Amino acid sequence: MAETGASPLPPTPPAHSPLFRAEQFMWLTARVLEQRLFAYHFLNGGPDPVETALDAYRNEDGGYGHALEPDLRGPVSQPLHTGRALAVLDALGRCGGQRVERVCRYLTSVSTADGALPAIRPSQRGYPAAPFVPITDDPPSELLATGPVVGLLHRNEVWHAWLFRATDFCWEAVDSLEKSHPYEVEAAVAFLDAVPDRARAEAAADRLGRLVREHRLAALDPGDLDAYPVAPGYAPGEHHFPHDFARSPHSLARAWFTDEEMTRSLDHLAAGQQEDGGWPVRWLRWTPAATLESRPGVTIEALRTLKAYGRFVG
Repeated sequence: MAETGASPLPPTPPAHSPLFRAEQFMWLTARVLEQRLFAYHFLNGGPDPVETALDAYRNEDGGYGHALEPDLRGPVSQPLHTGRALAVLDALGRCGGQRVERVCRYLTSVSTADGALPAIRPSQRGYPAAPFVPITDDPPSELLATGPVVGLLHRNEVWHAWLFRATDFCWEAVDSLEKSHPYEVEAAVAFLDAVPDRARAEAAADRLGRLVREHRLAALDPGDLDAYPVAPGYAPGEHHFPHDFARSPHSLARAWFTDEEMTRSLDHLAAGQQEDGGWPVRWLRWTPAATLESRPGVTIEALRTLKAYGRFVG
């Protein structure tokens, strides 16, 4: 008999559903952070345990490190780690207050002369990192690092002096894109989906969508992947699909694709769940630890995308 006043057990997903299989995968392989994030999104878990787990990655400088982004090992704060932390806080509805004020101070301290973020700072030297992540003494600003962070802060109506120049940088970077690669386009979409100037964002997204289609950056037919080139430096077969750009039907990128193209894309995503219940890492793999730690996050995002489009997950 349950004790009086005991907390109710979380609902159990239907056996053999995608969610049930993913839950077993999470308990088997995930870090505490992703376990609690999975519980928050799919098992009626609370936000406090997620934030407690996230705090373990936070440093005194206000940034985040400790392999929060698994392809960067070591304790030092990095913009990519910090962007991932903001994404977690955004998912919890807690991207504000003093915690984000501290993050913005960190972002200010590590920005380049043009007020935006490099992907990797030279402090990463001496710690293991993926070989496809360049570490230089004077790293340039990158839309890849800056766009998602600026978008998250705007979506949560955070106002900080750092945002002004960083927003200008993102606009200039997006407006000047004549060729790109999928991860950079995804960063641009993260910015455009949340920046306050909606008319300008819609116009920029329309132009970006034409670029994506003209350069075949999205694999529109998963049954004919040879027709779509893989970007230089990407893993063999590392294609990106409509759902990678439009992670919800509310994204500006959704207008880039027909209903039929999106249906095929989501079918392909759903079919990607592996026997152990998780989704695979598609980018270059360089160490088993980073791959193992990345798959739970990939799995959560796959389920969230399918759920956002009304697909049954369990």
